[in-house]
Amino acid sequence: MTDTLSMGVAGALYIILQISVTIHILLHKEEVHSSIGWIGLIWLTPLLGTVLYVILGINRIHRKALSLRNSGPNMLTASTQISDEEKRHVPASFLQLLRLGHKVHPQHFAIGNRITPYINGDNAYPEMCRLIESAQKEVLISSYIFNNDKAGQMILSAAQKAVKNGAKVKILVDGVGLNYSKPNLAQAVKKLKGIEFSVFLPSKSPVTLPFVNLRNHRKIMIIDGQEAFFGGMNIAQGNLVAQHPQDPIQDTTFKVQGPVVQQMQRVFEEDWIFSGKKHFIPHIPPKGTPLPGHTPARIIPDGPDSDYGKIQTLVMGALVCAQKSIHIVTPYFLPERDVLNALELASMRGVHVEIILPSKSNIFGMDWAMRANFARLIKKGVKIYLTPPPFDHSKLLVVDEAWTFTGSANWDVRSFKLNFECNIECLGKETASHVLKIIHAKKQAAQAEVLNPHKPYPFWAAIRNNAFKLLTPYY
Repeated sequence: MTDTLSMGVAGALYIILQISVTIHILLHKEEVHSSIGWIGLIWLTPLLGTVLYVILGINRIHRKALSLRNSGPNMLTASTQISDEEKRHVPASFLQLLRLGHKVHPQHFAIGNRITPYINGDNAYPEMCRLIESAQKEVLISSYIFNNDKAGQMILSAAQKAVKNGAKVKILVDGVGLNYSKPNLAQAVKKLKGIEFSVFLPSKSPVTLPFVNLRNHRKIMIIDGQEAFFGGMNIAQGNLVAQHPQDPIQDTTFKVQGPVVQQMQRVFEEDWIFSGKKHFIPHIPPKGTPLPGHTPARIIPDGPDSDYGKIQTLVMGALVCAQKSIHIVTPYFLPERDVLNALELASMRGVHVEIILPSKSNIFGMDWAMRANFARLIKKGVKIYLTPPPFDHSKLLVVDEAWTFTGSANWDVRSFKLNFECNIECLGKETASHVLKIIHAKKQAAQAEVLNPHKPYPFWAAIRNNAFKLLTPYY
């Protein structure tokens, strides 16, 4: 009798648990297919499905640092008004995109920046080290991967010289990215004096287990509040392509000079506090500092907090506003259906759309998953090009030769919805022309992907590709 009663109570508790989790999904999941998938999982795999949902499916990120956005010199101005300076740098067709952008992220463009691209670590790392070594006030570094290898030691050595100058040095590394090298960077920094170090969501901490699928993918380096490196390039020996490392990685990053650097400081400041460190006041250049360039630019931070999806929304807006051309370079191309539809519709409107991808990825199954979307795009006129090894990690988007969008975000669900990302939006033909030269050089070395109407795609290969595409959020 007691056993029967116990089983009845356990069964009732189980049903209550399943119903409670189902209600949570219905209230908090916006995507229908995601809701159906999670509900099916928790009912078809008792307890296991619930545990997986609790760990991977719930967005618990509530960043206390968000309150910083409401104070300080970089306070966001909730305005849809577009300045004459902003209008002057883009085609008239992009005025709607600027209005959208101000609503998506109410931060005005900073005027007077210089944006200079650097290709591979062979070119970028020496300039990074030079700037760090010359720092007098402050060095802020945030990176998804910061390996304790030749590249990492170059940056750490420069940071030690900055400390001797009296500069304050802060380094923030993602908890997952930290473990790409062993021994990791944390162990190396412990031996150094004067460098503050923090980990964003430590991957081996039980406290952060519910956040294991969330990563800080941003790459920001700021020197004395005036100059910065910003983009998608990690700090790793593989980026020293000219030195023939075991796993070479091509990449593109940007040296940024001008007032937009202060917007980067705000992003770093928020992340630093979120990682558990004390609030600090970044060094701001004195008023009257000469403007180094003419490019209007602004920073678009994004992440799985209360206002996620900004980068994808701006990308969608740009695809809709495009009149002449869309040039995309990305290492991982696994967007959801609405982005694919926008690319197809742009091509069908007569916009020249081309996507440049690596022919061989550095993630198992990624090539097959990406290929699952090729046929539908090519049939609608989208041009796809595959670059030969070494693997290309660059992330570039230029629309109508006047609007440039680059940073840490890839074209996949992980970047658009799960990672903490950060991109820079630039107006004008000056920056766009520099980036287009890089894109055209990649295209020259690439092979166009074509469909052979006389040779149907292998049936089993299609099944394999679509099966790996199902893993999209977890690559």
